[in-house]
This record gives sequence, C-alpha cells and structure tokens, in this order.
Amino acid sequence: MKTHHARWLPFVLAGGLTLGGLSQPAQSQSAMNLQVKTANGMLEGVENSGIREFKGVPFAAPPVGDLRWREPQPVKNWEGVRKADHFGPRAMQLPIFGDMNFRSDGVSEDCLYLNIWTPARTGNEKLPVLVYYYGGGFMAGDGSEPRYDGESMARHGIVAVTVNYRLGVFGFMAHPALTKESPHQASGNYGYLDQSAALNWVHENIAAFGGDPDKITIAGESAGSASVSAQMASPLSRDLIAAAIGESGSVLGTLPATSLSAGEEQGVAFAKTLGVKKANAKALAELRAMPAQQLLEESSKPGVGRFSSTVDGYFFPKAPIDIYKAGEQAQVPLLVGWNSQEMPYQVVLGQEAPTPANFKAAVEKLYADNAAEILKRYAANDEESVKWAATDLASDRFIGFSTWKWSDMQAQAGQPVYRYMYARPRPEMRPEMGDAVAGLAGGVVRGEEAKKQKTPPAMGAVHSAEIEYAMGNLPTNRVYDWQPEDYKVSEIMQTFFVNFIKTGDPNGLGVPQWPVTKKGGNAQVMHIDVETGAAAEQHRDRYLFLDQFYNQPEPAK
Repeated sequence: MKTHHARWLPFVLAGGLTLGGLSQPAQSQSAMNLQVKTANGMLEGVENSGIREFKGVPFAAPPVGDLRWREPQPVKNWEGVRKADHFGPRAMQLPIFGDMNFRSDGVSEDCLYLNIWTPARTGNEKLPVLVYYYGGGFMAGDGSEPRYDGESMARHGIVAVTVNYRLGVFGFMAHPALTKESPHQASGNYGYLDQSAALNWVHENIAAFGGDPDKITIAGESAGSASVSAQMASPLSRDLIAAAIGESGSVLGTLPATSLSAGEEQGVAFAKTLGVKKANAKALAELRAMPAQQLLEESSKPGVGRFSSTVDGYFFPKAPIDIYKAGEQAQVPLLVGWNSQEMPYQVVLGQEAPTPANFKAAVEKLYADNAAEILKRYAANDEESVKWAATDLASDRFIGFSTWKWSDMQAQAGQPVYRYMYARPRPEMRPEMGDAVAGLAGGVVRGEEAKKQKTPPAMGAVHSAEIEYAMGNLPTNRVYDWQPEDYKVSEIMQTFFVNFIKTGDPNGLGVPQWPVTKKGGNAQVMHIDVETGAAAEQHRDRYLFLDQFYNQPEPAK
C-alpha cells in the first residue's frame, strides 16, 4: 500500500482524486506527468514505479539517403504528442558479440535515438545527468542493451541517458569526395559527431526532464570509453562536460585516430570493391544509393579492415594525443580504470604451454630488440607467474596502456583522477545456459563455435565484466549465477559511480576511501573486488616503457 500511495501522490496533490475513484482531471494529470516539452515537440513517456522513461527520442534527423555520411542534421519539429514508449532501431551491425542482447526496434540506418530515465516529477529538480556511450568496437552495440539500463541510476537520483551512434562503415568511412562536399572539409567521424549531437541535445533539453545541463557526466565502456576520451578532446563537446568516466579504453592507444588522408585512402579502396572506381560526387551518389545491408556485409568481409576515426580538422582539430599534451581537453574530474583480465594469456602465448621459455619466445617475437626490457617488466619464473605476466601483457597491449595514458595525462593536466582496477571474476553461468562458453573478451559463445573455443576459466575480471556491477544491473543479465558477493561488489562500485556523478568525487558514506591522483603525485588505485581498497600504483614503469610503441606520428607520404 505504501508504494501504491506514493505513486498516486502527484494526482492527490493535483486535486484529481475523489472518493468515488479517479475523476477526469486526474487522468489528464496522469498524462501530463508523462509529457515533456522539448525543443522539437512534446514527448510522452511511460512510468515504471516512480521512474519516468522516455525511449526512442530522436536527437538528429535520420542519416539516410543523401544524409548518409553527413554530419548529423537537426531533428524536424513535430506536431502533437510523440510517444516515447519503446526503443528506436539500433545502428547497422552484424551479431558479432555474444554478450549483447537488445530491446531495440530492429536494425536500421535510421538509428539516431536516445533514451532517458528520470526520477524527477516537476522539471525543476536540477539533478545530475549521466550520458552513457555503449561499447562494441565501433562495430556493434546499442543504447537498449539491458546492462546499460538507466533505471537503477535514476533510483539513485540521477537522470540517466543512453545514446545511439553510427557504427562501422556508416559511422567512420572517410572519402575524398565526402571531404570535398563537407562544409568543414572533413569526413569520417560520423559516429563521434552523433555522440556530440546527442550531448548537445541533452544540454539543450535535459532541464525539462529534471536534469541539470551544467552537471553532465559522460561515461562509457571499451569503444564507449574511447568515445568519452574523444569527446573530451573535441572542441564540439568538451565545454558541455562536467565530469567523465572511462571503463577500459581511450583514443590514446586503443582504436586511435588516423590521418584524414589515410582514412580517405581506405574509403576509396572500399568503394572500388563495390565497383565505384572514381572519387567524385557521382561516386558518392552511387554509394548512397546502395542498400545499407549490402554496404554492411561488404564492409564486414575479410581484408576490408576497420574504419578508423580520422584527424579531420573539425571534430579532431589535431591528433588527440596532441590535444591532451597541450592541455586542451575538457578540464574535468575523471574516474577511470580497467579490468584484471582484459585479455587472456593465450593472446600472447597462442597454443603454447605457459612456461617461462615459451613466454620468452613469444615476447621476443612481439618485441624483437625490446624483448629483454618487456621481460624485465613482466617477470615470470614458473607456470603460474607466466599466466599472470602474459595476461597482464595481453591486457595492457589491448586496452590497459591506453587507459593508463589517459588517466596519467588528465592528472598531469592538474585535474583530479580516480583510478581503479576491477578484479571480480564473473560467477559460473546458470545451468540453463547449457553448452555456452565464455568468449575471449567477455562474450558468450554457443553451438559449433563453443565446441571450437576451449577457453579455460577466467583468472580475473574479463573485458566488459564490470558493466552490470557499475550500473546496478546484475538482475538484467540472466547468463550468470550471481552470488551475494556479486551484489556486494555491485553496491560498492555503483555507489562510487553515483557519488562521482553527483559531486565529481567517488568518496562518501559506506565505501572505502578513494585517494585522488593529482599532478606530480603518486597514483593510488582502487582495487574493486569482494574486498575493496586502495593501494599505490605498482607498474608505472611498464606503461612508461610501452609509451614508445603508441601515439607515434604517421610517416610522411
């Protein structure tokens, strides 16, 4: 009864509840509580036990037809009330990651929608805002994934937003003809531009949903984390950000931007595989006339490669590393970290047994003349230590280094940085999962693929394992048999996130003290597990040495 009364309280206050039941004014008030006026028109959401949800909200025009491979264009205003009661379509993608499941309205180029969860009732609350970018290697993912659901964050007093953006060939293909037609003389980076357009939409409209436009924290995991570091670097977004959260990855080493000319060359080469040999306006018309599914499938064939972001002179005025070196990124607090097993040791050792001799041979193959220095920093003298050294090296090469570099550069810029190492392994899968096995980077593999992939049990927290814990969404993932310890870890990690989103500092009641890392100070790392606590950074020498292999200027042509 308590919950029942709480849900009807707004209507009692509005005078619409009578002894005989609900009068017509109460029904009108009910609709009004779910309606919000945005710059483009009226939206009507739904309510879930006190949390208002607005799904499938357009923040840019559909990037179809002549708008394919153009910067996002403004939404056209609508008349009347637009229902915002279901997720919009997800960006064009293939089902390449087994840990993704969607609630979206299919797959489409028409994908530029965001979703809002808010506990606010009046629009005057000025609550902190979280804008979350999904991961998926810029090839897959969607704001409808249950692990990113914003309801739990909203129950902690935060307006939570998930954002869709274009992926793959649709999100990042550059081409000389695209550069020529662009008002900014830029091409590629359409996915990043979508994220920026969504951030601008949130800044303009979120007050109507009870959010504070001056208190926006952007966050993401993997490609989403790289996106956060990119938005911090871009002049199109950096002034809209109050704080940032990065979970595993940054553009300072992982999925880095390439030169515009290199991106254009890849775009021309891809167009030729489709029979489009020229690089002019007619060629663009041909490419834009092709079915989206054809482009998706052709771009996913072996040998095509990943479409990288570009230093286009517009979203990125210069290379991201140079923006950070100059201190021109968003000067905001950063909560950032990665997981204890971002990649397994087999990525370094292959099929070889984890012996010191095999590890030495693998490192020599990877690093040649620098192998001795790597072996000094990733020391191992027996099978168990080889497993951990190779795991650390594989994880650092994949994503650990770039995340460290980002945290270090933000601290050197004089901003407060809170760094974590997430170490809680996922529990066993639920019995009903049958023959499913864990993939290399946290996904779930079934069927014939599962028979081929005999990955041993995880030694630590795999890539993407922390998402449900941080967002308070363990119940949305029915793959794993969550234990009381998992809920304990989730409560601690989500509390850190909630505190940080609200104040720019993860510290508060009920969580261990998290020391801040500042310019010139020794980094302190919060180790998040069943037993959570901070400790001094132990492996700075590794990252300083690895630095020479990343963020190098491209050779002149």
